[in-house]
Amino acid sequence: MTPTSINPMNPITEDDIADFLANTPDFFERHAQLLASVHLMSPDNHRSVSLQERQAQMLRDKIRALEMRIMDMIRHGNENMIITEKLQKWACELLQTPAAERVPSALKNIESRFQVPQVAVRLWGVSDVFTDAAYAQAVADEVKQTVSTYNSPFVGASAGLDPVQWLQEPAQAASVALLPLRLTKDQAPFGLLVLASPDAQRFHSGMGTDFLEHLAELCSAAFSALLPAKG
Repeated sequence: MTPTSINPMNPITEDDIADFLANTPDFFERHAQLLASVHLMSPDNHRSVSLQERQAQMLRDKIRALEMRIMDMIRHGNENMIITEKLQKWACELLQTPAAERVPSALKNIESRFQVPQVAVRLWGVSDVFTDAAYAQAVADEVKQTVSTYNSPFVGASAGLDPVQWLQEPAQAASVALLPLRLTKDQAPFGLLVLASPDAQRFHSGMGTDFLEHLAELCSAAFSALLPAKG
């Protein structure tokens, strides 16, 4: 848009001015004195500042935002490292635990190491020597069928989920993570691990499940020792 193309019958709008400046990059080269005379309102102290000062302020704000993002990345990286170390130490301990003691040991460690308020598990198809254990109590076929449809951990509200009743205090479970236990992705699950919290946002549908998947893989490998040996 150029001054000769302005229609006197139509008022110039802010969009017209913005379009003109965007398409006329040499305008301020020809009118450099305007840059020094333009003043804007500062959002910090509501005083008038020069265009250059406002641009510098915007750059400082962007730098601060980037610094905060970097600090968040460092913090998350440190937290992930700590979790990884805990998981590795626990895996080593679990492998040294006798098969008959692995399930109660695993549940206790999940609660203490990863601050999960409630943990429960059910295994089906275990060897006869383990069938009287609390974790080998009967599980409804409907629950087994539902668990078999989970390709990844289920995370979300606990309402209406039968496995919540396996917890010591079902009423205190506002959110849960249901981790199917299987040795490979194409195998049917042989159990289900339940993690629960009174915090409705502890386990939610928008969260990442990488750690939960690693936890399920570790428990699946450890608890497989309770299954009948394949001939």
